[in-house]
Amino acid sequence: MRTSSDHTSTAPAEFATSSRYDDTDRINPTIPAAAAPDTSASAALDDRFEDWGEDARYFEYSKASDPLAGGAISPVPAATFSPDLYRDGPTRVVPLDLSAELGIAGGPATSPGLLASFARIRAGDRLPTAPNATSQLYYVLHGRGFSVVNGSIVRWSKGDFLTLPAASVATHHAEDDTAFYWVTDAPLMRYLGVEATTPRFSPTKFSREDAVAELQRVAEAPGANDKSRVSVLLANAEEEQTLTITHVLWAMFGLLPVGQVQRPHRHQAVALDLILDCRPGCYTLLGDRIDDRGEIIDPTRVDWEPGGAFVTPPGKWHAHHNESGAPAHLIPVQDAGLHTYLRSLDIRFSDRG
Repeated sequence: MRTSSDHTSTAPAEFATSSRYDDTDRINPTIPAAAAPDTSASAALDDRFEDWGEDARYFEYSKASDPLAGGAISPVPAATFSPDLYRDGPTRVVPLDLSAELGIAGGPATSPGLLASFARIRAGDRLPTAPNATSQLYYVLHGRGFSVVNGSIVRWSKGDFLTLPAASVATHHAEDDTAFYWVTDAPLMRYLGVEATTPRFSPTKFSREDAVAELQRVAEAPGANDKSRVSVLLANAEEEQTLTITHVLWAMFGLLPVGQVQRPHRHQAVALDLILDCRPGCYTLLGDRIDDRGEIIDPTRVDWEPGGAFVTPPGKWHAHHNESGAPAHLIPVQDAGLHTYLRSLDIRFSDRG
């Protein structure tokens, strides 16, 4: 137990001549109580001080803790986009733009952090791209050609994936009529007010042959249809933590077998879903809640269209159904690499079998 003399002996040196010191001294005993501020420097700057309080705002907690529920920020809509956007016409990029619905200024956006686009390149034409983005993903919907990226050349054809990192200046040359599905994180860069200058991974190609072979191996494995998904996640060797295709983007090459229902699930990353092939009878159900049996309550139905795309909002329960009599394939792309790194993805599955 401390004695009174012990307490006195521990006082800082500047108080050694005093027999005691008050509570103020105990709070910050390294500053002498008698010290007075030196006002000479601030006095010399009196005419240069500015009032930065004009933009300050104060909210009672319950009024501002959930801007989405309060209507200050708009929700991500469950939008669909037709393949008619790129089926014919001149060489061009068609942004799948929901910026008006999202209240996003400064450029197109499909979700708060991502922009998906269809890109069409007529045979013999070329398309330059150089977005301010840390991550780009291209999927070749049809066609063949090659890309020149920062002086390097890579060939591609239908079914191939390409990923490009920050500071990628590319020109895509089409030998046949070509269409890409192209996703970048340019809206995230605009929101952060930054320029993406440092590549976080090397340009990478995922060939159709390898992706199809991997998916077939998964689909033919015992018990494949008993799992939540029959799919392959594409990953880059640099992403050892997130196991994703880039440090921001996540991509899945998936099969929806005949008669299967992929049980309801949800996650906090927005999904930009591309439908590769399907017949009528393939669809997704979306809803805010599930019941005690794991079924989505009052769902909204989104019918699939071959070559089309749709947006699955974050936090929505969704389930994929195949009642068409033929297998279907899809490629969801999300900013789940970023969410995984932030530990905020929060993917959950219902208990329904």
